[in-house]
Amino acid sequence: MLLELDHIYKDYLQGSMTVPALKDVTLHVEEGEYLAIMGPSGSGKSTLMNIIGCLDKPTKGSFKLDGRDMLKVKDSHMADVRLHSLGFVFQNFQLLPKESAIDNVALPLIYAGVPKRERMKRAAAALERVGLAERLHFQPNQLSGGQKQRVAIARAMVNNPKILLADEPTGALDSKSSKAILELFGQLNAEGVTVIMITHDSNVAKSARRIVDIFDGEISERSRQEVSQ
Repeated sequence: MLLELDHIYKDYLQGSMTVPALKDVTLHVEEGEYLAIMGPSGSGKSTLMNIIGCLDKPTKGSFKLDGRDMLKVKDSHMADVRLHSLGFVFQNFQLLPKESAIDNVALPLIYAGVPKRERMKRAAAALERVGLAERLHFQPNQLSGGQKQRVAIARAMVNNPKILLADEPTGALDSKSSKAILELFGQLNAEGVTVIMITHDSNVAKSARRIVDIFDGEISERSRQEVSQ
């Protein structure tokens, strides 16, 4: 099992009050799955994404990533886990505005200590993989919204992470670009990439092979028949 969350609770303190964000969440994801976690604003989906992405820790529960107990990993080592095991795609792309597409994609490889020549080779291959071989040296202001998201996906994939974690990846895109990005996720998943997507949009969630709903910090699983409808 690639991802194992068992009986996860997450509480936040607001003044003297304890506010529960996640309540007894158990979620297992196998390698190669394409999962959508769907819920409205305030449902707890962002909190769950932050825990899966090793950006936050639960108040209580068990969390294993690729068999490794993440609650025993020191904070000083978490950045290394995120760098090598997780690729992040965000709603607003988070590209460096003055850097070219290839330099944006190569950025994680700098942190990984990859030599420049190899960085450029791998970044170019990642951009070709997402259909942007002709846009290597374009800056973000020269790209459409859909192309910017493709650059962001290439950056997320350049280190060959265990999981591609996408947070509202079509939220800033028009319907045509959204469809193209979802088709790309499907293609990557068919190649063996594990995709976990956070969304509030039921039409976006339906592109996944499996849907988990979250509401008021609790999750429920849809049947395969419900996902296919």
